[in-house]
Amino acid sequence: MHKRRNWLFTDSVGGVKASANLYSLIETCKANGLEPYHYLRKIFTDLPKAQTIDDLEALLSMNLASDPTLRRSAA
Repeated sequence: MHKRRNWLFTDSVGGVKASANLYSLIETCKANGLEPYHYLRKIFTDLPKAQTIDDLEALLSMNLASDPTLRRSAA
């Protein structure tokens, strides 16, 4: 039987926190109707350019929910 490695990095507190943060981002973007891959790609591209609180807030999924390029398809 092939063992799945979903929890590969959860043997440390840091790994658990990192997993929880990532899952939280993904579920929040889904709740706002965004495609997780496109959303994560955008924030990881734009986050290093952010210099103000307003720049950071603009990257929140609720603030990007109207962007048609990030919307989930109606599958």
